[in-house]
Amino acid sequence: MSETEKTLQNVPYGNLGMIPLQSCRELGEKVDKYLVSWRKDRQLHHPNDSFMQSYQRDSYILKASNPRFGSGEAKGVLAESARGYDLFLMVDVTNYSITYSICGHTNHMSPDDHYADLKRIIAACGGKARRITVIIPFLYESRQHRRTTRESMDCALALQELVNMGVDNIITFDAHDPRVLNAIPLKGFESVQPAYQFIKGICKNVKDLQIDADHLMIVSPDEGATGRAIYLANVLGIDIGMFYKRRDYSKIVDGRNPIVAHEFLGSSVEGKDVLIIDDMISSGDSMIDVATELKKRKANRIFVVATFGLFTNGLEKFDKAVEDGIIFKVVTTNLTYQTPELLDRPYYINCDMSKYIAYIIDTLNHDASISELLDPHERILRLVERYKAEQQ
Repeated sequence: MSETEKTLQNVPYGNLGMIPLQSCRELGEKVDKYLVSWRKDRQLHHPNDSFMQSYQRDSYILKASNPRFGSGEAKGVLAESARGYDLFLMVDVTNYSITYSICGHTNHMSPDDHYADLKRIIAACGGKARRITVIIPFLYESRQHRRTTRESMDCALALQELVNMGVDNIITFDAHDPRVLNAIPLKGFESVQPAYQFIKGICKNVKDLQIDADHLMIVSPDEGATGRAIYLANVLGIDIGMFYKRRDYSKIVDGRNPIVAHEFLGSSVEGKDVLIIDDMISSGDSMIDVATELKKRKANRIFVVATFGLFTNGLEKFDKAVEDGIIFKVVTTNLTYQTPELLDRPYYINCDMSKYIAYIIDTLNHDASISELLDPHERILRLVERYKAEQQ
């Protein structure tokens, strides 16, 4: 039985509605196109039943906006009713490209601004939606997820606040520490891994990759990313290595202890292609340092792979690393804002997540399990088999 047949066995939980906020508009529209296409082609078993009347539509996006006053204050506005809808809200808290005017000055939106706009839209629904699911690819304040001294726990507080406002499910991607779900133990929380999309993107753009233990290796840039690396290495049947960071805990620079050195644990990388996999590229310094260390150990081509490409210090360092032969490809998803300059880089591989998100939304709207969607093991194996067959 196919995934579609399994999904259609369940009656939709409610009329499907999507509200991609301005920060996530482009991704939301791609997701909407998939949903419209799939549902138009489906043969419905009970097309005349009342709960199926709004099943097939030209768009599932509800019109909403966050207009602002001259003082910079804002409000959430729905242009149509959300009553009875199974509502999916999408927001990209890292999209700094959106600006607004405050007392005549132009201000770029911060994660705090995007999060506030999300709450405004939830408030505008007024509790009328049948169920609210928030899709927040880069989990808000996910890097401030635990307390080590007298400091705030912003991520946990945000999750509890959303739940208290009536949110039933929260879906994020590659959470910095998924254990933060313990903050809302009675509500739905899923941290989705884009492992399949990574392999698909690399296989589509690199035609001479040999996926076996003799020619390919996965490396974790630090101990925090080890789980991601272990999963992918086990699925692909290849070796894993790990770096751990030696830090200078006597000083703090830009809010963190500076890294003194990267120490490597693992088998030889000599002559092998290497995938360095992590949840995000922030400034990129750590990734480039790790790639440099691997090159010193005579690694072949190095792929820098991350779910979120933030590039907070620009792309110049990566341009130089590619020019110097340290990095071969940079692989990230479109779950966060991508600058036109990034998309134009010849070394960049963009992994589109819109179809995957559409599958998740479609399945959840039918109140079906997404367990098989969350574990891409079989899909990765089939993809690798096809890739190897094409090489022969």
